[in-house]
Amino acid sequence: MAISAVVGTRAEDGTGPGPRTRRKRRRAGYWLYLAPGLIGFSVIIFIPFCTNLYYSMTKWKGGMSKQRFIGFDNYATLMHDQAFWLSFTNSIFMIVAMVVIPTLIGLLLAAVLFDYVGKHFSSGVASFLRATYYLPQILPVSVAGILWNWVLNAENGALNQILSGLGVADPPNWLGSTGTALPSVMLVLIWIQIGYPTVIFMSALQRVDPELYEAAEIDGAGWWQRFRAITIPQIKPETFVIVLTCTVAALKVFAPVYVLTRGGPESSTLVPSYYSYLNFFDKSKVGYGAAIATVLTIVILVVAIAIQVLQNRSARRDEEGR
Repeated sequence: MAISAVVGTRAEDGTGPGPRTRRKRRRAGYWLYLAPGLIGFSVIIFIPFCTNLYYSMTKWKGGMSKQRFIGFDNYATLMHDQAFWLSFTNSIFMIVAMVVIPTLIGLLLAAVLFDYVGKHFSSGVASFLRATYYLPQILPVSVAGILWNWVLNAENGALNQILSGLGVADPPNWLGSTGTALPSVMLVLIWIQIGYPTVIFMSALQRVDPELYEAAEIDGAGWWQRFRAITIPQIKPETFVIVLTCTVAALKVFAPVYVLTRGGPESSTLVPSYYSYLNFFDKSKVGYGAAIATVLTIVILVVAIAIQVLQNRSARRDEEGR
């Protein structure tokens, strides 16, 4: 009591720190906690982005060559660059291969593992199969590329050997033909990506209240009715997370294309990130490559914000419905 009385008296007399001073000190302490994140954001994201934005307004071959400021000329050239537009068209196919198909298959696999395998066999079997599906996610891209190059090789690949054994006289050149290269890359991306939504959806299913399924089953609802009326609405937040992260990954996909096709044949598998890489290093057009990277960054930001807005609207509708 005596100490608190003394402190209160000092604050009232002006001899000690007042409420405003104490609030400032607390806020200063909060900034110390935020400082590492802000430094990391500045060094890893903000400063490189601003540097890339400046490079995109220059004509520069890289190295010690002279930079010449040209304003928005690189962006004006992009608007008439057919390869640039083709790369973004191919990004739509990458989204199908990394978002749409894996999400649908992953949801089905998670439901089967959770509702059937886990209940009729054991949770250990379901966990083992879940880890098996996720294995391609943790494989290095170089290893996956070697594997699929061996499978899809036109001369002695495993797939063409099987087709030849079945009597196909002229098996396709899967990665060397303009008609089959893009579908082949999409197949590889689907194989790599399936495990990610499967794991996320299985985690989401574990938090759904089992009493909801029991009540629906007592009312005579079948598996599909329970899945549509209970499962899908309950796992909606995880669905948005998967769509957001996989869409961003699809827009900036680089390594599988680099390992498998190098954007060919005839730019049939060209994507924006690889097209930027080509201009940066192979063509020594650093400013032009930086402009492609800047446009790609803006597209990713717009798409990410749009998905976030849709998620927030969906969450508000669900809250109002309750």
